Amino acid sequence: MERRTILLVEDNPDDEELTKRALIKSNIVNQVDVAHDGQEAIDYLFAKGKYKDRDIRDLPVLILLDLKLPKMDGLDVLRAVRAQDWTRLLPVVILTSSKEDEDIIKSYRLGANSYVVKPVDFKQFSEAIVTLGIYWLVLNEPPHLP
Repeated sequence: MERRTILLVEDNPDDEELTKRALIKSNIVNQVDVAHDGQEAIDYLFAKGKYKDRDIRDLPVLILLDLKLPKMDGLDVLRAVRAQDWTRLLPVVILTSSKEDEDIIKSYRLGANSYVVKPVDFKQFSEAIVTLGIYWLVLNEPPHLP
């Protein structure tokens, strides 16, 4: 049975908690695995470091990726995800506080599926997460890979 895990790549503990609470509030029951920096996200996805025993075929159904991360920024993570055949088609939603045009353009050029600026207000943030969850986990039809 497919796990249907969401990978949240977020270094801010408050934003991590808000995202998890918003998902629960919207009845999205997918497991949420969290990587707290870009390198940890890469290790998770490619079964390296502390994730070396993780089944590399057990990929998340959605990656929520912050851009401003320690060790390796979100754009580098996105670049690495899009560089490998088995991760290239994973839905990646940039979920960040950056409204910079340069970040938006770079994200899309590197293959982001969506770019969402984190609202400051919890109610708006929660509504954004609900909308993301419904679209990417319920409405969107992902490719079925062998």
